[in-house]
Amino acid sequence: MKPRIPWRRRLLVRLLFTSVLIAVCSVAATAWLAVTTTTSALEEEQGQDLAADNMILAQLSGYAADHPDWSGVEHTVRALAAKTGRRVALTTADRTLIADSAPHDTPLPPRPAAAVDPLHTDTYTESGAQLSGIDPRAVGPFGLTAPEREKLDLVATKERVCFDHMGIQTTVQHTPSGRPYVVVADARDTPLELKARCATGYGGPTVGTGDPLDFPTPTETEALDALKDLARPCLQAKGMDLGGPFSLTYDTTGRNPVSGGFLVTRKGEKRATDQVAKSCVTNARRTQLEPYVAPPAELFLGIGDQSTPRFDMSTANKARIVGAAGLVLAVTVAVTAVVALRLVRPLRALTAAVRQPPELHVRAPVRTRDETGLLAEAFNDLTERRERLEEQRKAMVSDIAHELRSPLTNIRGWLEVTRDGLVDPDPALLASLHEEALVLQRIIDDLQDLAAADAGTLRMHREPVRAADLAEQVAAAYGVAADTAGVTLLTDADGTAWLDADPVRMRQALGNLVSNAIRHTPADGTVTLAARRDGDDVVLTVTDTGQGIAADDLPHVFERFWRAEKSRSRRTGGSGLGLPIVRHLLAAHDGTAEARGEPGKGAEFILRLPAGQAPDDVS
Repeated sequence: MKPRIPWRRRLLVRLLFTSVLIAVCSVAATAWLAVTTTTSALEEEQGQDLAADNMILAQLSGYAADHPDWSGVEHTVRALAAKTGRRVALTTADRTLIADSAPHDTPLPPRPAAAVDPLHTDTYTESGAQLSGIDPRAVGPFGLTAPEREKLDLVATKERVCFDHMGIQTTVQHTPSGRPYVVVADARDTPLELKARCATGYGGPTVGTGDPLDFPTPTETEALDALKDLARPCLQAKGMDLGGPFSLTYDTTGRNPVSGGFLVTRKGEKRATDQVAKSCVTNARRTQLEPYVAPPAELFLGIGDQSTPRFDMSTANKARIVGAAGLVLAVTVAVTAVVALRLVRPLRALTAAVRQPPELHVRAPVRTRDETGLLAEAFNDLTERRERLEEQRKAMVSDIAHELRSPLTNIRGWLEVTRDGLVDPDPALLASLHEEALVLQRIIDDLQDLAAADAGTLRMHREPVRAADLAEQVAAAYGVAADTAGVTLLTDADGTAWLDADPVRMRQALGNLVSNAIRHTPADGTVTLAARRDGDDVVLTVTDTGQGIAADDLPHVFERFWRAEKSRSRRTGGSGLGLPIVRHLLAAHDGTAEARGEPGKGAEFILRLPAGQAPDDVS
């Protein structure tokens, strides 16, 4: 009776359950990933919008710092809008339109995003404004003339070359006013005397004159005097007369972050006195720069000239997500059912074939080339091997019976005629009976060796053995048999080849091969027993000049009770167990046995074993 499989253990049910679970998990993971990704995208978009807004404000502030009015800003506005995808509009304080990237009939956003005023810059969005609140690009009258720039660029280039000659890496940079200055790549590791050598003389570019880069040009001097005149009333009101101990200095490098490089210091000091002085200088600078910069403007930013779709988790969108998830689930279940049926059908056929009686040897049909088809093919291969094993078992029983019947029949016949007094038990008869008994003993010993090899109980007593000694011992043992058969037995052994093997078992294996070769070699033939080293192996070969082996017979020479002579004559064949014993003995020594040959050209048996180490007392 066919056993009933519970529903929960059936392959189809388990596949369906697994597919549903995978589908649910995949839908949930997809939904979670979609929400998470959308949220991250929105946050990233907001961050990008903020960065774009700061970039727009910085560029427009730079334009205002470099132009006395807003004429010509239209091109810059449209370029910024194209680059950022935002709407950019500029108006005056009373909302008079200056420039707009959108069509003129497009209403402005309700509130401005920022004010564009280079004299009152947001210090967090404009690097370099620092505490002064003035865009550092607003240089006004401090901008160098072209000849002054050329002269200072030449000095800066000479200083950079001087530093390069001393192995100090430097670059030349410029302030917004056009003044160059030399920047040492790693100023902390550069000795001060090396810096002074190129900057102030000592063989440098301006020997004895100081560094021109440290002194204001005529243009800067004139602008600085004008700034002093503007700042003096405020400073005098605060008790800081520039004509007394206080002085207004200008950082010619333009890198001083405090008050844009202008400092009110007490003589002998290098830092500003207080915030009051900074405030006076800053107000004076705004007054001085006002004619050179564009007037304040309002900046309006939009989402662009075209509407941008926003993520909306409305009821309709939720319904779409649920519908898509349900569709995915339904398709997954349907596809899994179809695949499961295709998988189960060949498995059922395979199960039916397995349940047939062993003697039928039923083969399972192979319908697919997937894993199930491979399983069916493997089952069919197993069935074929079972058939072959069954045939070999029957043949082996028949062979054993035949091998034992012949000597037993001879012994019984001679004993019966002797008992009846028809033949006298003379020495010749006793010798014949003894020979038949030896045949029986040899067959039984061979079967016992094979049984021990199959069971893994074949005893081995390994020791270092010289391959040449094995060859010589076997040749000596079978020399008489070779002479009787008229066969020349030769040896060709390498004296440096050693084995870690059981010498008795190895002599048994070589003896089986040599005796087999002598039986199949005609008179005046040759049998050669050779031993040589081949890398990490030792190769023993037995070669004869006999009748050879047919190509169809080579795969069977190591099978039990197999003989090339189908007549099973003992004149040319032994018990049929010698070569199988050789194969098992080699396997027990981690070696291999191989046969080669062609009809009429002799045969060669090759034994390959791992090489061993010579004893310490052998040189």
